[in-house]
Amino acid sequence: MRGWFTGRMPSEWLDGALEVKLDREEITVIVPITPAPVVAEASASEQSAAWDGRSRRFREDTREQRIEIAHEAEHTFGRKVSWGVRAGERIVMFTTFSVPVMTRLRQPERMVLDTLVDAGVARSRSDALAWCVRLVGEHEDSWLADLRTALEHVEQVRAEGPRSA
Repeated sequence: MRGWFTGRMPSEWLDGALEVKLDREEITVIVPITPAPVVAEASASEQSAAWDGRSRRFREDTREQRIEIAHEAEHTFGRKVSWGVRAGERIVMFTTFSVPVMTRLRQPERMVLDTLVDAGVARSRSDALAWCVRLVGEHEDSWLADLRTALEHVEQVRAEGPRSA
């Protein structure tokens, strides 16, 4: 999929390889861009402002072409497309989608969510659940990466297996 998006992007947009992530509902495309030039003695707030300006300019300058690419991708892959940019370690997302996820929780799990809501950590149970998922994602990155690699291997084995009639 990264090749598909790379082939449709003007080469002058890219300062490296695209990052493309997908799930059942969404394709996230993060475009590597050249960082804004900053004077060596610039303060952290000046550097942050330069990055903010650079990412906003890229967003505005590429909006129409990105919309065209997104429409084509949505038609081709049946998923919404969200966009962001990366320069070094900094990432700014332009668009993201919130997708409702149905789940059944027992009382102990609901009590955890309610505690987060009561403490003001989250506005709702839905917010609290998203907070928990982000926290696990941050702290279990290597385990989740291993799990994803194992799933990719399972998909590969399935694809190479016998075909049913």
